[in-house]
Amino acid sequence: MVLTAPRTIEFRTVPDIDAKSLADDEILINVKHIGICGSEIHSYHGVHPATFYPVVQGHEYSGYVVAVGRGVKTVCVGDKVTARPQLVCGTCNPCRRGQYNVCQKLRVQAFQADGAGQDLFVVPEDRIVRIPDDMPLEYAAMVEPIAVAAHATSRPHSLEGRNVVVSGAGTIGNLIAQFARARGAARVVITDVSDFRLAKARECGIADTVNVASRPLGEALEEIFGDEGFSVGFECAGVESSVRSLMELIEKGGDVIIVGVHAHDPAISMFYLGEHELNLIGSMMYRHEDYLKAVEEIEAGRIALEPLISNRFPFEQYDDAYKFIDANRETSMKVMIDL
Repeated sequence: MVLTAPRTIEFRTVPDIDAKSLADDEILINVKHIGICGSEIHSYHGVHPATFYPVVQGHEYSGYVVAVGRGVKTVCVGDKVTARPQLVCGTCNPCRRGQYNVCQKLRVQAFQADGAGQDLFVVPEDRIVRIPDDMPLEYAAMVEPIAVAAHATSRPHSLEGRNVVVSGAGTIGNLIAQFARARGAARVVITDVSDFRLAKARECGIADTVNVASRPLGEALEEIFGDEGFSVGFECAGVESSVRSLMELIEKGGDVIIVGVHAHDPAISMFYLGEHELNLIGSMMYRHEDYLKAVEEIEAGRIALEPLISNRFPFEQYDDAYKFIDANRETSMKVMIDL
């Protein structure tokens, strides 16, 4: 499936990949499920600033191994797998210190390089992640966004025993709230302007929800936390009011982690940042250990996924899936493409 221009999808038939052509470290995957990501929706509408056209989309995916190179040791033919979509240089300063998720020359498959929207897909062994045999392949296709949550929740020094507020109850915000709880947060509150998304959060075990369109956030948090307040905030909504509210209401010395993608740079209060000695922390994608942690938490049953899968479309109806999301913004969570 090739996105040749905004809102223009073209299906192409390409030659089968010969297993004999694999390099020693390469793995051939038969892709079975692809999750549509919010960033790919931006690409579809032509508002993603770093998407190159034409491009094969798909970077949240799962499938079966159908062939391996001679040197591959971590997976075998028939294994369920997923893989990281990051293409990194390995030589820049961030890469050398292990922060390859912010590689100076980072390219991400589905945006600056071709992704997994195809029957057969090749990845090198260093990006592959084996999925337990008993894990549904649809869940495996959600390891990528869960890894985003795993990484974001590792950015503060610890969440153990701390009160947390997550602003934005879309798929990423929901998963971050679940992961914060799994990492030992004392109490987790999630906010949104959509009663539907907040109800989904409650289905996933996040009991404390606040609709900020109908109730002042400060008032609600005072009722929930009392004098304790909260010391960690995750901004997942990508709107200015969300950042400003977290910075205003968090306790002094607290951590605000920026996860949401902002279409416009927000105006923030430098007073709260400086005088309250807040830690404003960025979070970018994930590293390999975050993928492994995501799989571990799914397998342990600490991350609820079924309530988040809202709709499924066959591969041939990829364009219909985008149009469905456009028409059902509030009630679409994770839309899956099935091959």
